[in-house]
Amino acid sequence: MVIGMTASQFARFSGGRRRPRTRASGGVFLAVLGVLAVGLGAAFVLAPGALASAAGGGYADQGAVVAALSAAFVGYWSSGDRSYPPALERLVDYWIRYHVAKAVIAALLLTVLVVLAARLWGTLLRAGRLAPGRVVALASSGALVTVLAVFSVVLVMANVQDVVAPLASLISLLPPGAPGTQLARTVGQVRQRLAGYPGAGSRTPPALGAMVGNFALYHATLAVLAAIVAVIVIGLSVLSWRRRARAGSSERRVRRALEWAGVLSALLALAVIVVAVANLETAMNPAPALLAFFTGGTGGL
Repeated sequence: MVIGMTASQFARFSGGRRRPRTRASGGVFLAVLGVLAVGLGAAFVLAPGALASAAGGGYADQGAVVAALSAAFVGYWSSGDRSYPPALERLVDYWIRYHVAKAVIAALLLTVLVVLAARLWGTLLRAGRLAPGRVVALASSGALVTVLAVFSVVLVMANVQDVVAPLASLISLLPPGAPGTQLARTVGQVRQRLAGYPGAGSRTPPALGAMVGNFALYHATLAVLAAIVAVIVIGLSVLSWRRRARAGSSERRVRRALEWAGVLSALLALAVIVVAVANLETAMNPAPALLAFFTGGTGGL
């Protein structure tokens, strides 16, 4: 039967036999990416503490970090020195290792999610006529993965920020301290000094200068990272609109998807620019924001 086939019939026959195999391999690749994403998400939560401890001194959990930080912070303030005492330096070194691990895992997760989102949207846009259920499944999966990729960008930015300015990040973990305790008295002294910072008539405590400088670096880092992300997202928005302009009038699904991509990218870029500007303003005048944190007692920086 095969011997009697014409060349065109054989091409159609062999092509028809290969197509399901290609679809199956594409499905396997998507499944592998999904498993990788789930695994990296779990690793982001579970692995950094163990990795940071394996590379040096570690802590049992965040409660142990907070307890050690409370004592180390009191010692640092009373030391009269800008350099960290051994207890605080150990904490800072651990905190850097911890967030380096988180940043690397988040970057790997972002890479997997970007590839997965590209494959899902590409499958939806390149395919011909699809069953409505398949269209909904591809579109909803692509949207979910895209949102997770944006969230991963935030995780990368936040952890790079913590690596660059670990002292400011650690300070955000300080508990309010029970009245009458050393920690409460120290925080009260920090508030008093920050209220008059930089204080023309008195010498700024070295520890306070280090905290204010690290706090400024903390927000400057996020301003720079947000500016970089804004440029990338603006580029994606421009690319989406250009590709839409080149798409044929018959490619309605492609044109509609590129329109949504262009609009949402522009809105995301606007939000990121607002974050960049707000953090730049804080970096230029960090003392009031740091005072607001210490006045509030707890919360993130």
